[in-house]
Amino acid sequence: MANYDLIVIGAGPAGYVAAIKAAQLGKRVACVEKERGGGTCNNWGCIPTKALLKNAELFHTMNHRATEFGFKIEGLSYDWPTIMKRSRTVSDKGAAGVDYLFKKNKIDSIKGEASLDKTGEVRVKSADGKEETHTAKNILIATGCVSRPLPGLEFDGKTVIGSKDALQLSSQPKSIVIIGAGAIGVEFAYFFNAFGTKVTVVEMLPNLLPVEDTEVSQALEKSFAKQGITSLLGHKTVKTEVGASGVKITVADAQAGTASGAGAEKTIEADMVLVAIGIQPLLPAGALKFELVKGYLKTSDRYETSVKGVFAAGDIIGPPWLAHVASYEAVQAVEGMFNPKFKPKKVTIFPGCTYCHPQVASIGLTERAAKEAGKKFKIGKFPFMASGKARAIGESEGFVKLIVGEPHGEILGAHIIGAEATEMIAELGLAITLEATIEEIEATIHAHPTLGEGVKEAAEVAAGHAIHV
Repeated sequence: MANYDLIVIGAGPAGYVAAIKAAQLGKRVACVEKERGGGTCNNWGCIPTKALLKNAELFHTMNHRATEFGFKIEGLSYDWPTIMKRSRTVSDKGAAGVDYLFKKNKIDSIKGEASLDKTGEVRVKSADGKEETHTAKNILIATGCVSRPLPGLEFDGKTVIGSKDALQLSSQPKSIVIIGAGAIGVEFAYFFNAFGTKVTVVEMLPNLLPVEDTEVSQALEKSFAKQGITSLLGHKTVKTEVGASGVKITVADAQAGTASGAGAEKTIEADMVLVAIGIQPLLPAGALKFELVKGYLKTSDRYETSVKGVFAAGDIIGPPWLAHVASYEAVQAVEGMFNPKFKPKKVTIFPGCTYCHPQVASIGLTERAAKEAGKKFKIGKFPFMASGKARAIGESEGFVKLIVGEPHGEILGAHIIGAEATEMIAELGLAITLEATIEEIEATIHAHPTLGEGVKEAAEVAAGHAIHV
């Protein structure tokens, strides 16, 4: 038994960041993790998927656009196991990086599954069945979430898969149905399609990436259609059949009973189905009972759960389920638990990114949300087609769209679809944080030629000062 100032349960983007932050404050810290450092993000999410998507982008460019760039490529092929191996190698390095940071910051890394039976105590069961108990004045739960199965369609890792399974497929499917068109579903749709898999995306809501600005979603839908991806939007799954060699997925119009012929069913046959309808919380084991909100741990303004001395951060406390949000919450929680004068902040404004091609990134209000909130606003929109850099690199698809408040010109929301959108969104996050106006963005010199100029150009459009459109 060892006594700590803080024991963190989970070593994902919330857990390992919390542990390091507490150690930097001079506290004695332990982190309990049953698998390896980095959590879902590094091992089965953000990082390995981006490795696969880079492979997809390179292959798609060489396979479909080589002539445009003056290249002649004959006999182009790929090795699927090597593609998968590269993704896993990237994750391996990330996990090793977390181990290094723990050693550097003198954090005790404890391998095993944690249970909470009493306040101030964490029982850990290792893989070999041995148990030990450690005490701490503070405990932070950062156990995250796991993929949510579709009722009646349980994961089997072969024909019915989740995102984790998709990252370790030994062979490429010739066809796949993806149920759910959020970020996970859309990214895998792009990945598989780039290598020639026949992809069908089924989404119950009217658009791909339904949380994004509608105009952005519609632009992505057109792009996906050009790439050969079939999107069945406004459709729900009504029947599933799983066999040894594949699946049959029957879908119907989600607006059944309308005058537009709704309710018509169609059946799609494929080698496998990827269920990407969302995630569910991975609650800590043990006898301690916590107050929940829609299945997630309820926390106070200081990230404390209903059990005194037990805090929580990251996906386990509910949406938005994003690694960068989890890390932010972890820092806020740790600062608050060790500094009574510190006032932790809850997440309000955060960027959301989807790494398909074209990329999608956003922050703040969508146009429809601004209307629903009764905001007075105007739009500044700049197409990449008018960007010299975008045309030069052959990436003229997409646009930058700003939702600008009136009469002061503050940024209420920003939406980008196109090349490097996920890198460009940071400027707009800073602009919102600093309460910058479009006039101040206009007055900031942006390097030429860059894709980032699109932000300045969109601000100029909103202000009525457009030069290049």
